[in-house]
Amino acid sequence: MIRNPWKPGAAAASRGPYVVSATRFLYARWRDMPRVWLFALRLRHGWGGRPGAVGLATGADVLRPVTYSLSVWESEEDLQRFLRSPEHVRLVRGYRDRLVETRVVTWRTERFALGPAWAEALARLGSAAPRVRGAATGEAAP
Repeated sequence: MIRNPWKPGAAAASRGPYVVSATRFLYARWRDMPRVWLFALRLRHGWGGRPGAVGLATGADVLRPVTYSLSVWESEEDLQRFLRSPEHVRLVRGYRDRLVETRVVTWRTERFALGPAWAEALARLGSAAPRVRGAATGEAAP
């Protein structure tokens, strides 16, 4: 996996506890990836001003059209505020039809270190039940 450097958020000085959210998205086609990366860079650019955001790390699989994210928050409310933000809603609506599979995990922790958090995220994502496009309703996973 290729990983982008850690991007501190507005709450980078927070001492915990933390809410950690990790995602894994499998896209249907490689040709969607340049737009996905561009949108991710735009979100990343504004991360330093996002309330409650401790930081963000992203990555991509070099062999498959898969992206990963690891975001750290001061609270569940801060994470939910981001998920409801216009930028995130636009991202979800614009790309959900391009997704084959989505995995999302969230957990709480008293301490945060990026290396161990990536390892835990990948383990949790590997055992998380995937949301597969069209599995229940014929629609793409959110």
